[in-house]
Amino acid sequence: MGPSAQMTYSAALLHSDRGKPRSSLCLSIVNAVVIAVAVMLLLALLRVHVVIALFIGALVGGLMAGMGLEATMVAFQTGLGDGAKIALSYALLGAFAMAVAASGLPKALADALIRKLDADAEGASQKVVTVTSYLLIAGILAMSIMSQNLIPVHIAFIPLLIPPLLTVMNRLHLDRRLIACVLTFGLVTTYMTLPVGFGQIFLGDILLGNIERAGLDTADVNIVQAMAIPALGMVVGLLIAVFISYRKPRDYEERPIAGGTIVEPTPTRYNLIMSLVAIAATFSIQIVVQVNESEADGLLLGSLVGLGIFLLSGVVEWNRADDVFTSGMRMMALIGFVMISAQGFAAVINESGQVEPLVAVVQDFFGDNQAIAALAMLVVGLIVTMGIGSSFSTLPILTAIYVPLCVSLDFSLMATVALIGTAGALGDAGSPASDSTLGPTAGLAADGQHDHMRDTVIPTFIHYNIPLTAAGWVAAMVL
Repeated sequence: MGPSAQMTYSAALLHSDRGKPRSSLCLSIVNAVVIAVAVMLLLALLRVHVVIALFIGALVGGLMAGMGLEATMVAFQTGLGDGAKIALSYALLGAFAMAVAASGLPKALADALIRKLDADAEGASQKVVTVTSYLLIAGILAMSIMSQNLIPVHIAFIPLLIPPLLTVMNRLHLDRRLIACVLTFGLVTTYMTLPVGFGQIFLGDILLGNIERAGLDTADVNIVQAMAIPALGMVVGLLIAVFISYRKPRDYEERPIAGGTIVEPTPTRYNLIMSLVAIAATFSIQIVVQVNESEADGLLLGSLVGLGIFLLSGVVEWNRADDVFTSGMRMMALIGFVMISAQGFAAVINESGQVEPLVAVVQDFFGDNQAIAALAMLVVGLIVTMGIGSSFSTLPILTAIYVPLCVSLDFSLMATVALIGTAGALGDAGSPASDSTLGPTAGLAADGQHDHMRDTVIPTFIHYNIPLTAAGWVAAMVL
């Protein structure tokens, strides 16, 4: 589809409701999309379970779009199947993570940090505690970044690494909301900036691929340059969280880790070596499979191979395998169910046919004003991604709609890429249904002292969605 065809498409989209009063169009848009997302977010904030909130939000959205109860339920049920394979992969990765924990590797790391802290505990200066805290934060940030590209396991490392470190964080009086922000930063900023690992899927396959299918040639686009300014917005949010918002100490009780009774062995050299072999094999297989296969296939195969190594090597004894694997799957079960429910929610949103009118009203109200239109498109991206919970799932929807809109508004190609990429990534941090928030909660709430909404969702929303919106708007204006 060339530029002229895109402008024709955009014009047809804008005038498809010519016979309706503007107020009626706005009302239908609000009823179908904004209210569906608002209901889901409100219920989640009121401590209704996220899965139930997603289902009710989808039901409200479908009914207000005029789909009817039966069509809404069919769309929701059809969407559930799209998340089943990913949910299974995450469950198996949870089992793999628990197997690694059973080898004693995470405990060895946590014990080493605790010993270092205890050595200076009596009369330790504030400087020592501060340095140790920042080293721990830097290590968690590095692992979070590497989980998206160098060793692309996404959030699977969190339940492996974070629960054993909770005791260390307690002794350092680290605010877990800070750790949630650090984890989410690494998970989101990396894939939206660096075209490696999951970033290749997001930036190359989905973002640039869908823009090309919409009719624009992206062969000469420097994707890192296009997304650099939005990434700076994320960096600003991280710095605010680390040095301002959550700089003060916060006290937590010493509580047992959920499922911790089966993952506290005395580490042996053999177990540690075999766990490193299993991890290397799992990571390598995921990298190889990722070249031609989907993310879920790579995760599934890698976790199965890793689990096989633990069993065959005897690191996980056969008589304990069932308990270890069941505990690991239980650890990731919530994330799996939420991801499945989010796919159902997304299917209802797509079937409602109300996302396109929501974007069309942007140009209808703001005309050729690029500044206001860009801001409105970013806000729409935030709303949609907050509801669906996955920027990877949202991006194809937004790209098909935003490309003709950007062409008609005379945005440059680089600005179009930055605007759509930012609009797609917005909401991933701060959505109750996003694995970028569910993952950190799964690790930080292992002892029951970290609330998903108050301690992960709200802090990450404030520190990342606000500066990312501003940075995305700047990128759209200057590129």
